[in-house]
Amino acid sequence: MLTIVSDLLLTDSFLIKGQVENKYTRLSQMLDEYRKYFIKVRNATLIDLNSRDRINTPLLHVNIDEILVAHELLDEAGDPHQRRLAKVDEEQIMHRIRVFYTGNLNIEVAGQVRPRSYEADDRSTRRFFVMSKPEIRGMRTEEDKDLGLLTDLPYVILNKTRLSYIYDFNG
Repeated sequence: MLTIVSDLLLTDSFLIKGQVENKYTRLSQMLDEYRKYFIKVRNATLIDLNSRDRINTPLLHVNIDEILVAHELLDEAGDPHQRRLAKVDEEQIMHRIRVFYTGNLNIEVAGQVRPRSYEADDRSTRRFFVMSKPEIRGMRTEEDKDLGLLTDLPYVILNKTRLSYIYDFNG
């Protein structure tokens, strides 16, 4: 049976592949506006970041606060106009930053963001913000094709409430 994977969610224990249920807009906007504790993922595969063991389940409830990084592999909910607005404008000023998550998994994500998009007073985002050209370090991805997906993403969605440290190269 063919299973379509449209979304990736990274926690400090698992990479979760599947389809976020009832996605009504871009994943970044949906995560940012979500008001429930758990997000539903259909046809989920959980890949243990340490053992590489896999668990397949038809429905998984993920605590939204556990999500460190997310990515939308397939845009199922957005429209062409929203997609154009979401693309990074080449004239838009971007800041290079490095963010660190500490816990069961200590990872670093480096890339480009809108200035101060990680702050609580950012008016465009609440809990999640987008980083373009990400480089994810701190876990072995070479030996696993699914974890290897994390090495070549054009953007990632970051949970700002889970960030431990931020190094903003622009001050």
